[in-house]
Amino acid sequence: MSPGTGSALRLLAASVDAKAVAEIGTGCGVSGIHLLHGMRPDGVLTTVDPEPEHQQFARQAFRACGFASNRARFIPGRALEVLPRLADAGYDLVFCDGDRQEYPDYLAESLRLLRAGGLVVFEGVFASGRTVDSGPQPSEVLRLRELLRTVRESQELVPSLLPVGDGLLCAVRR
Repeated sequence: MSPGTGSALRLLAASVDAKAVAEIGTGCGVSGIHLLHGMRPDGVLTTVDPEPEHQQFARQAFRACGFASNRARFIPGRALEVLPRLADAGYDLVFCDGDRQEYPDYLAESLRLLRAGGLVVFEGVFASGRTVDSGPQPSEVLRLRELLRTVRESQELVPSLLPVGDGLLCAVRR
């Protein structure tokens, strides 16, 4: 994750005064650290990843940054199996950085999870410039284009595309 993307995540979390954030794709914890820095001091990050070792790295990184263990909830598993178990309208922000093939499906779950005025954020939507390339594209890029089209056409969302890192698609739920 680029420093600009991290700064944007911190800003976005602060802008919605996030107390509850769901993260799809824990990775090694870099995005989670930025989100936690932008969240309220009593906020909790719920992070989902199919790789338990990723979550262990993130747990150590959060601790090294001084975050109390009760600031993050780690749920191992595939996002589309875990997200349906999370509370409807219980989140201020949902950050999606998982399997890009599943981004359109993450959008549907995110809309259910977000409170009115909440924010959904997708990382990597430029796909290294391939989303705007007119040539034949792999299915991942076609799924990203589907996501972009769905968000743009939605009456339920107010979207913006931030040109930081490999692109952040952000949308506020009305």
